Amino acid sequence: MKAIWNNTVIAESNDTVVIENNHYFPKESIKQEFFNATQTHTTCPWKGKAHYYTVTVDGKENKDAAWHYPEVSKMAKPIEGYVAFWKGVEVVE
Repeated sequence: MKAIWNNTVIAESNDTVVIENNHYFPKESIKQEFFNATQTHTTCPWKGKAHYYTVTVDGKENKDAAWHYPEVSKMAKPIEGYVAFWKGVEVVE
């Protein structure tokens, strides 16, 4: 799977985990140079506290376009540390 934004592959992995129609990519599969942590956090009742990244490609920012759960509940262990996308980031095979 590939995550693409602004015509650039920002993550690529054959080992994504799908939960609630979102592909979660292993953290080591994201291209770190495009990701900057933000102060945004949300809480999912069954996954835990989500932390967000702004994705920046060629000077264009997509605020809070990626998220991850550094620590998760027992039910969400398969995505601990994995990164998912929204806000126009295209995930394709």
